[in-house]
Amino acid sequence: MESKRQQKVGRQIQKDLGEIFQKDAQHLTNGSFVTITAVRVTPDLSIARAYLSFLPENKKTFLLETIKENTRFIRLKLAERVRHQLRIVPHLQFYIDDTAEYAAKMDLLFSDIVIPPLQPDEEEETH
Repeated sequence: MESKRQQKVGRQIQKDLGEIFQKDAQHLTNGSFVTITAVRVTPDLSIARAYLSFLPENKKTFLLETIKENTRFIRLKLAERVRHQLRIVPHLQFYIDDTAEYAAKMDLLFSDIVIPPLQPDEEEETH
């Protein structure tokens, strides 16, 4: 479980990364829409793991690799924004957030389940 400090730092980094991708790093996304869905920070605040979601989704692995190759540039831009709040700018690690895909897959699996109606004698046993 994350401490309040980790949560605060994570939210701040999430907000700042969102602005960086909108304003300073548009050339990295090639017109794709990038959403930072979550940022998890280690207890010593040295590493920030950012989970990204992309639209359109067909280029997400390519975009993630491009972002990973330019992590140094993104960290520099982040340092400009958080230099008065944090002593050390955390190292950034980027991951694809697949929770939406996972939820869609679970919905599909549950929609295929056929549950037969209870028989009259089974209803009496359950009450």
